[in-house]
Amino acid sequence: MSAETLVVNGDVKRLVEELNFAKKVERSLRLIRETYEQYGNRLVVANSLGKDSHVVWDLAKRVSPEIRGFIVTTRFKPSETKRFMRAEVARYPELRVFSHDEPIPDRLYATDPDRCCDVLKVQPTRRAIEEMGVDCWVTGLRCTEGRTRTDYREIEERDEGLVKLNPILIWHEREVWQYLALRQIPVNALYAEGYRSLGCAPCSRVSAGGDERAGRWIGTSKCGGECGIHTRPLRTSGELVHG
Repeated sequence: MSAETLVVNGDVKRLVEELNFAKKVERSLRLIRETYEQYGNRLVVANSLGKDSHVVWDLAKRVSPEIRGFIVTTRFKPSETKRFMRAEVARYPELRVFSHDEPIPDRLYATDPDRCCDVLKVQPTRRAIEEMGVDCWVTGLRCTEGRTRTDYREIEERDEGLVKLNPILIWHEREVWQYLALRQIPVNALYAEGYRSLGCAPCSRVSAGGDERAGRWIGTSKCGGECGIHTRPLRTSGELVHG
């Protein structure tokens, strides 16, 4: 990582509290703009169809309408998410959809949720990065979402040769909704039902409390945790890792 990257990352916790909303928007746009200037078409946005991804997608489009994106969907996504995905892809044909459609054991999400997420989410993400020629992927990850997302940086290289940009890392949940409202950006209908974090239907619930991700994988060892996209290697020595 370069010295410039270390300066950009700064003290994440301090930035969360000290920067106001306008400054955070300005910072996020600058991060995307400068990274896009470096990587061009090799920069691609990962769009989960959630509120955070839609903020990042809008920010990216403000930087350049040429920026591409990809969506990883699964056979277990709620019908509301699938309808929203079809509408977004129709609006933005530069969004490519990836999925794993081969047979898997029945109720794998209940018997081995880690394996289910690896097959249905991580492997298609690896394929998206390979097929789209990605050297920098952009996410909607935020350090204020929950206990598993507190040690990330705005610019990372957890896989050699694959830079990860988290441009809204320091945003609060309320700031995400503020941006969506101000920009009049449509969101998944499930948010109106009280969901705060969206995933596959069997593994997402409406929950209370301060942790946005508390409703994910309730009743399993993954409760409030991660699917693996942000924790598993997506490349090894610059090569695609096949599951």
